[in-house]
Amino acid sequence: MEHLYFRAFTLTVTLFGIAVVYVAGVRARKAEAARLANMIATDKPQSEQQRTAPWARGTHVALGLAAFYLLFFRLISLAPPFVWQQDGGPILMSLSFLFLGPFIAGFITVSKSNKEAAWPFRFWILAPWIPIGLNILLAISFAWEGTICVIFILPPALFSSSLGGIAAGVFHERSQKRIKNRTLYCAAALPLLLAVVETYVHQPLQTRTVDTSIIIHAPVATVWKNIERVPAISPSELRRSWANTIGFPRPVEATLSHEGVGGVRNASFERGLNFTETITEWVPNERIVFTIQADTSAIPSTTLDEHVTVGGRFFDVLTGEYDLHPLPNGEVMLHLSSRERLSTDFNAYAALWSDAVMHDMQSNILHVIRNRCESKSSEANVGFPTRPSTR
Repeated sequence: MEHLYFRAFTLTVTLFGIAVVYVAGVRARKAEAARLANMIATDKPQSEQQRTAPWARGTHVALGLAAFYLLFFRLISLAPPFVWQQDGGPILMSLSFLFLGPFIAGFITVSKSNKEAAWPFRFWILAPWIPIGLNILLAISFAWEGTICVIFILPPALFSSSLGGIAAGVFHERSQKRIKNRTLYCAAALPLLLAVVETYVHQPLQTRTVDTSIIIHAPVATVWKNIERVPAISPSELRRSWANTIGFPRPVEATLSHEGVGGVRNASFERGLNFTETITEWVPNERIVFTIQADTSAIPSTTLDEHVTVGGRFFDVLTGEYDLHPLPNGEVMLHLSSRERLSTDFNAYAALWSDAVMHDMQSNILHVIRNRCESKSSEANVGFPTRPSTR
């Protein structure tokens, strides 16, 4: 019964949205006809009739329609049936939402603008960004999305909307015909329907490995002691990190239940993000390998957006590994690698962000370890050169 209710709801809101867009189009055409009739009746001079560029007249109506279309797309995902059915609303992580929806919005923006004169090419590219920007502001204002998701969504949304604007502009210039409203409404409905279909299709699974390394001026034994356990990290020890700036929590500490295989490291981050790391390989002064399990039940909803939560439907970190490689000059090359899981319809794009975030966070941890190791080596007068602390 719930399944039938979900489908009925989806069909209802889709038809309602199409009807609203159709009514808005009718009203816009009537308003334009009334404006032209008024100009003819009052016989205003041409200079007064065209206070704005010919291609710009009517653009505000087109922008409003495009912005409403995107807003309607977004509001569908907030409806309870969608949330129940989709276990967190993956309609927002669909190709339809990230690419097709903005494409149609850009197409609407240009195609519904005034047809009396040619548009500048910059209009095709930049005008579709306005409805995208309006919806981003709404999402932030009403806390529908956090900074992380906004940054993730923005590049494909802007790019796709510009492609839609270019497509509409090229069609108009080559055909010199108005796009029929029926055609436009069908095109607008297509991403909505495809988004529903995508929720029934399992996203492709991809695993990736991110490796980060650093050279440390300290003995192997000192480095080992600083990776098996990581005492509480003060904010002053952390360098500037763009991942933390956009909302990812900072590392706090890592404890260890006991040494050897089977030991459990509890890695904690800010805002209640915790990981249970079970040791699967333990070679003193050489290697530590561990599985990673995010404590998803204890992660507050305000810590990460649901679409980028570690251990969620779309992203997870599976394993981690520290490798120590002594160098001929007495230094140590320390590697930190992690294996992650991606499950989206656009893993190639998502991987650009997940790899960059993991690399940034791992680099931050390695810099803390290096500074601590080199500081201890300096205090012990073991003869290793030190360098200024980097943050």
